[in-house]
Amino acid sequence: MDEQRRTAASWFHELRDRIVAAFEALEDRASGDAPAGRFEVTPTERAEKGGGGLMSVMRGGRVFEKVGVNWSEVHGTLAPKAQAAMAARGVPGMAEDPRFWASGISLVAHMQNPHAPAVHMNTRMFWTPGAWWFGGGTDLNPCIDYAEDTAHFHDTLRAACAPHGADYYDRFKAWADEYFFIPHRGRARGVGGIFYDDLNTGDWPADFAFTKAVGEAFLPAFLPLAERRMGQPWDEADKDAQLIHRGLYAEYNLVYDRGTKFGLETGHNADAVLMSLPPLAKWV
Repeated sequence: MDEQRRTAASWFHELRDRIVAAFEALEDRASGDAPAGRFEVTPTERAEKGGGGLMSVMRGGRVFEKVGVNWSEVHGTLAPKAQAAMAARGVPGMAEDPRFWASGISLVAHMQNPHAPAVHMNTRMFWTPGAWWFGGGTDLNPCIDYAEDTAHFHDTLRAACAPHGADYYDRFKAWADEYFFIPHRGRARGVGGIFYDDLNTGDWPADFAFTKAVGEAFLPAFLPLAERRMGQPWDEADKDAQLIHRGLYAEYNLVYDRGTKFGLETGHNADAVLMSLPPLAKWV
């Protein structure tokens, strides 16, 4: 399993590098008086806990108001609360041995233009002495819906899932619809995507290949939408709608998101964990 862990962590890092390059290239193609945005990259460490990563954040670009593309590889011992939660999920051996290793990429983009959708993506591998699994997904979060954008996003994900399991897209889309839902608002946070967790079919290469397919599908699913909408005219009413929608996004990530809870409970860099929060939001 050591070799598989190294392979997975390396691939997540490579995917991070490609997405950062693609987003900076999109900034270069965009018109505007502001300088093209660039990522600020900060190494992160879990002091006295084990491992770290890279926090890559761009602020105030031509296309992206704030976007984070983080990579991490961490290990150590789970805190009692996190250990108990995983034991309750049925992770083999977790009640007796709280050691863990995890690596992945996490991305959230908040856009300058209200017509351009916000987006989230992550893929990860998790290991304990008794088990391993993959998880992740991506979902689109427009404040102004365009049916053609939603269709393109889902069609790209459907095509990525198809070679790996006949039911994968339908099953993981339904899981995303359930997971990316804000109970106290009675609504979804966006127009969905796919979400999966605890993926262990017993075939590590196959499960890793699917996880790579999800990561590989992200840029083809999202970049055409960002490029299509980044120059579209907008007014103050559009911006107001965007800020209100961002409030919903912030509520979800702070109250329900598994990754936020896990990152804070395991002592990862708080700024890296909370990079998903929008730069500005509004509540009515």
